[in-house]
Amino acid sequence: MDHRYDIPRRAAAAAAGGGGGGGGGGGSANSSPALGAQSRRRKMPPRPADFKLQIIIIGSRGVGKTSLMERFTDDTFCEACKSTVGVDFKIKTVELRGKKIRLQIWDTAGQERFNSITSAYYRSAKGIVLVYDITKQETFDDLPKWMKMIDKYASEEAELLLVGNKLDCETDRIISRQQGERFASRISGMRFCEASAKDNFNVDEIFLKLVDDILSKMPLEVPNRELSNSVLSLQPEPEVPPELPPPRMRCC
Repeated sequence: MDHRYDIPRRAAAAAAGGGGGGGGGGGSANSSPALGAQSRRRKMPPRPADFKLQIIIIGSRGVGKTSLMERFTDDTFCEACKSTVGVDFKIKTVELRGKKIRLQIWDTAGQERFNSITSAYYRSAKGIVLVYDITKQETFDDLPKWMKMIDKYASEEAELLLVGNKLDCETDRIISRQQGERFASRISGMRFCEASAKDNFNVDEIFLKLVDDILSKMPLEVPNRELSNSVLSLQPEPEVPPELPPPRMRCC
């Protein structure tokens, strides 16, 4: 305890005891320390966020959009997630470039009947994560459809990230890494990465890199040198013996 705060309290107690006399003075002296202790125990309010950013996750049904969001925000994974109805969202606060950023991450339904609802969330999004399942060809074939939604509703300034999810199902892979890289390379400014929400592989990296790209367009006092400005991964996979699974590649 800091004795600097004890001195005036003791002096006040002595003065109250001498002036009031008897039990009345003692009661006043006993109440003062309790009030002082309560005021000292009050916590300082948290520092407000420097930026508030909205990110949306889009893609076909069952690609793992909800799993990616929940792994990043809550570090949890559910084997049997229910399909999102309309939209859902989570909040997570991160610190990058010396700034505190409050992220509002929107998880959108992949079913076409919800497009009229989810399209409204494109407009204010600073970042868009487009997800497909590396084990399902139809989710990759749907990517042009999702790009049309982005072109129609999203801001031209929104940062784009293509994610091949379910890297934990490597043995069931249908979409090669090179196919994902080629698709992303045709879209101006789109990054590409593969991830696994189940194994928690590359999940934090893809969201933090996306946020860093968004911040790079904003005036900041402190330049960020912790995350490179290169694309998440556009290098070919190294050759490996056929009996070995291909190595997983980190995003950043």
